[in-house]
Amino acid sequence: MPFIKIYIHFVWTTKNKKPLLDTAQLRLKVWTHMREYARSQGIFIDTINGYKDHCHCLISLGNNQAVGKILQIIKGESSHWINVNQMCKEKFQWQHEYFASSVSAIDKVRKYIINQVAHHEPKTFEYEYNRWIAQYGFQNDMEGPPP
Repeated sequence: MPFIKIYIHFVWTTKNKKPLLDTAQLRLKVWTHMREYARSQGIFIDTINGYKDHCHCLISLGNNQAVGKILQIIKGESSHWINVNQMCKEKFQWQHEYFASSVSAIDKVRKYIINQVAHHEPKTFEYEYNRWIAQYGFQNDMEGPPP
């Protein structure tokens, strides 16, 4: 039996960064559903939170899980669930792109994710995105809004 402990911090936005997750109650319902659905699929979401236009997840990878497949499952099912339950005033979609990085400072990332609302009051997602690009050494070749 393999013993694996790999944590990935995922971030993705709503399509065109529309602030469709506009209330704390809606976000709580969505994050709770995503966690429960992920668990039913064998995906362990350690911490989940976000703001009006994006989601952060700290996920512990299993021995046969791939980054892209995990997000395909979580994002695809959650957008379908949001639309079927008419939780937004317009059609809900997640942006295709995402950010993912392995992390070792688990407690620090958990705290960061938990404090998303307070974090985004003084800072925009644009600011946060550009900081990640620099911090993790990604090349920023993209035109237009971040993932």
